[in-house]
Amino acid sequence: MKSLTALILSAIVSLMLTGCNTLEGIGQDIKKAGGVIEDAAKKK
Repeated sequence: MKSLTALILSAIVSLMLTGCNTLEGIGQDIKKAGGVIEDAAKKK
């Protein structure tokens, strides 16, 4: 199970890094991902 989680997380990080070109873009992507996680936590 841990290897599946690690695989999924590494795929997400890879997609995030390829989707942005600058450090500012990385910061925005991380902020957006944090917002999604926060919203999902509030729903539970």
